[in-house]
Amino acid sequence: QVQLVESGGGLVQSGGSLRLSCAASAYLFNTYVMAWFRRTPGKEREFVAAISRSGGTTDYGDSVKGRFTISRDNAKNMVYLQMTSLKPEDTAVYYCAADKLALRGLATLDSDYDYWGQGTQVTVSS
Repeated sequence: QVQLVESGGGLVQSGGSLRLSCAASAYLFNTYVMAWFRRTPGKEREFVAAISRSGGTTDYGDSVKGRFTISRDNAKNMVYLQMTSLKPEDTAVYYCAADKLALRGLATLDSDYDYWGQGTQVTVSS
């Protein structure tokens, strides 16, 4: 069983920055592809970013490319999402997710991920 706990959300002004963290309890953490998704009320969960097991490969959703950066520290069982140039439309609950098998590589569908955190709220004011 893998437990994921997100932190770092909050209220920030448009144009500001935040860094989200995800602490994983997983044994052999470096065997999981990790990702961030987000969801706003009334919408489906949206892919934000994913990172390979080693951290050497990343992928981003089109709406965050060039503004967000995903990273991981396998020694600390941590995943991060550095968010810059935040916009009101980035307001959402952000979720950390883990994919053990990685059958699709860096998957962008939430159905490919096996474990989820409880989420952390990010609110960007205009």
